[in-house]
Amino acid sequence: ITSPIAFDILPLKLHPFSQSTPTGLDCVGWKRRISAPVITDGALDKTALPDDVGSEEDLYEDFRSSNHRYGHPGGGGEQLAINELISDGSVVYAEALWDHVTMDDQELGFKAGDVIEVMDATNKEWWWGRILDSEGWFPASFVRLRVNQDEPMEDYPLKVEGGKEDDSRRFGMGQTTKDQMRTNVINEIISTERDYIKHLKDICEGYIKQCRKRADMFTEEQLKTIFGNIEDIYRCQKKFVKALEKKFNKDHPHLSEVGSCFLEYQTEFQIYSEYCNNHPNACMELSRLTKVNKYVYFFEACRLLQKMIDISLDGFLLTPVQKICKYPLQLAELLKYTNPQHRDFKDVEAALNAMKNVARLINERKRRLENIDKIAQWQSSIEDWEGEDVLVRSSELIYSGELAKISHPQAKSQQRMFFLFDHQLVCCKKDLLRRDILYYKSRINMDDMEILDVEDGKDKDFNISVKNAFKLHCRDTEEVHLFCAKKPEQKQRWLKAFENERRQVQLDQETGFSITEVQKKQAMLNASKQHHAGKPKAVTRPYYDFLMRQKHPTLPTTLPQQQVFMLAEPKRKPSNFWQNISRLTPFRK
Repeated sequence: ITSPIAFDILPLKLHPFSQSTPTGLDCVGWKRRISAPVITDGALDKTALPDDVGSEEDLYEDFRSSNHRYGHPGGGGEQLAINELISDGSVVYAEALWDHVTMDDQELGFKAGDVIEVMDATNKEWWWGRILDSEGWFPASFVRLRVNQDEPMEDYPLKVEGGKEDDSRRFGMGQTTKDQMRTNVINEIISTERDYIKHLKDICEGYIKQCRKRADMFTEEQLKTIFGNIEDIYRCQKKFVKALEKKFNKDHPHLSEVGSCFLEYQTEFQIYSEYCNNHPNACMELSRLTKVNKYVYFFEACRLLQKMIDISLDGFLLTPVQKICKYPLQLAELLKYTNPQHRDFKDVEAALNAMKNVARLINERKRRLENIDKIAQWQSSIEDWEGEDVLVRSSELIYSGELAKISHPQAKSQQRMFFLFDHQLVCCKKDLLRRDILYYKSRINMDDMEILDVEDGKDKDFNISVKNAFKLHCRDTEEVHLFCAKKPEQKQRWLKAFENERRQVQLDQETGFSITEVQKKQAMLNASKQHHAGKPKAVTRPYYDFLMRQKHPTLPTTLPQQQVFMLAEPKRKPSNFWQNISRLTPFRK
């Protein structure tokens, strides 16, 4: 490998060769029978593959007669490449993506942004590295290799007292050096994009096309589950790479102006949300099918006929998840080496923020889809439910709590439990004896309501004295609902919650967020089955199994806590769905 960017570790270590990844996905690979070339975003080295692989039928019979089955690969292309460089005397640097805090003296602690010298990458999960005078093990998933391996260490910001960075050396970088660094990043973006297109084409033509020919083995519903909307992604990426190539300056790559391309396609990239949300389902469906030998043989025959690298299908299908994670990191690297005077600077800066927002949106949509199962379970626990399901109009619990509801004409006060979802407020009554049981009473359409703050004292509409009160007023019918909280702070939390509900509805309209009828029906069906079973449904995440089992006698035995299914940011605000409900109304067991 002569170029410092001839190989590439994907930023979140979501690499098909990896046996354990931050997504928790167990990407089972085929046992290696050919030497695996180094790949970049799914690029294939055709020279490492046989020219004549025979017909599909021959391959099918060949694998049937052999005892070929899934197994983990013996090594990863990127680890081989890194260790070859290290053994040749080259220095390999990685940048920390997240903090690694440890109390183990055998592990190497660092902060996000630190530069680590990689000394041994033999193991996939834990690498041995050095920072100044400290050496130790560190999780490979917490770092990414520097795009510019030839960038001198003195050009990196130094940590000084007080935790601040000394940028003096960075600004001392010569313009020629900075232009070369920008050239390296531009070349990486263009080359990985071309490789990614080839990868998507292989999946669509090598697998999907062949699967559709076998109606006896696959239904359209199964294919939708396994491949999601990857064909839509392929069409989108083909247009995107053409736009990139138009902006690519072949003679002087550092002058290329690619930022506008990302801004132009930021909305279209939201199609990755559907794919990422479906990916766990794809893994489970593949896991089920590959328990039958004929599917194992068939998928392997498809791979060989398309002359694809020696990785199983679930490894290939992970690449779109990796790709959308990588854009913010690539753009951050590009911005780092783009002068403020460069014509592309403002567009790259805006593109970086845009792609971060795309990633956040995908994370948020994933969280919302996870919530619909919880909402369905909650509804199934409510007694005497009437009318349409909550999921018909809502997908998010905004707030919940106990309030006194005052009704006309006698101004009678009733203590009720209220659950504020987007578009509606659901009212329930607690059982007199078993306070953990709730009975459905009514609901209010929030789209027609305006919230009125009521001062303490006598209310004219209801002719009673109130404290910590507010009203919901229907604009169409002039109907008024009066509520009282026990404490002033509780009232303020409710008023804030109503603001958040309207903001959430507006955001959903702007971003086009919606839940399909199939997803709603499936969630309610699952909740119904669980309710009739009489016990809570266990959370099953089969793609975490391998991650949690992974141990190594000479390596740290605990896995880093940050290895979770994340698409962009290493940390995410936890959902307060269960806290809001379980704190107030423990579900009936």
